[in-house]
Amino acid sequence: MDKEKFSYKGLLDFGKEKLRQSGVKEAELDARYILEKVSGLNRAEYFLHSDDKIDNDKTEEFLRLIERRSERIPLSYVIGTRDFMGLTFKVNENVLIPEQETELLAEEVIKHCKGKTVLDMCTGSGCIAISVSLLGEPSEVTASDISDKALEVAKENAEFLNASTVKFIKGDLFENITGSFDIIVSNPPYIETRVIEELEPEVRDYIPRLALDGDEDGLKFYKNITKKAIKYLNKNARIFYEIGYNQSEAVTDILLENGFEEIKIIKDYSGLDRIVTAKFEAR
Repeated sequence: MDKEKFSYKGLLDFGKEKLRQSGVKEAELDARYILEKVSGLNRAEYFLHSDDKIDNDKTEEFLRLIERRSERIPLSYVIGTRDFMGLTFKVNENVLIPEQETELLAEEVIKHCKGKTVLDMCTGSGCIAISVSLLGEPSEVTASDISDKALEVAKENAEFLNASTVKFIKGDLFENITGSFDIIVSNPPYIETRVIEELEPEVRDYIPRLALDGDEDGLKFYKNITKKAIKYLNKNARIFYEIGYNQSEAVTDILLENGFEEIKIIKDYSGLDRIVTAKFEAR
């Protein structure tokens, strides 16, 4: 594309077509997000200024980001942020991108967390732990992850969003966890290993494999967390999991085998099983 000054509309049209040719499903929407990131104009402001010329520096930045998105790098990695629970989180290639369905998980925890101690396992970007801390009324929130790089992102988000009370711990599941909790929440890796290669390029090629791979049956982390959680749960504590659409029966069985009761399945916006919650009475 020629580097002369272009209008916002001309630049947007170029970006949309470039992304369409690259097989991006939401080409127009993604191009708009990238233009908004570069220009600082929201959609209403864009329509007021669509014929205005855009600076060369901004044009070059737009083209650079469009090129990255055309390589099927996820949009959130391209623009560097993701909105979740009304908060804006930094994300990069070291963390799973928070999805809308995961907001349901955070909302369920928020409903039950008043005055409670909460452990967010496999925290990634910290989106669940930070949202619960800021939007709920827990007495304490701890977040753990095995990845140093993921924890760096989570800590940056906590600092940026003023969630200074969240405690971050590095470890393999319960490796460095002490104390006991009223709530354990996790959105663990739950995709079957063989399925990962069949996913969209945005997921298959760019999302950290560590955040996706749930082993051959997709249930590895549910089994490990549930079995070990018993030692860290207070009486009448609850556990909350995000699950794959076809995993509710298997995860329910895992919970029952480990003494959990009052199991509840919550569907997502598409009507698919997405959240499992259960109560642990014994202690």
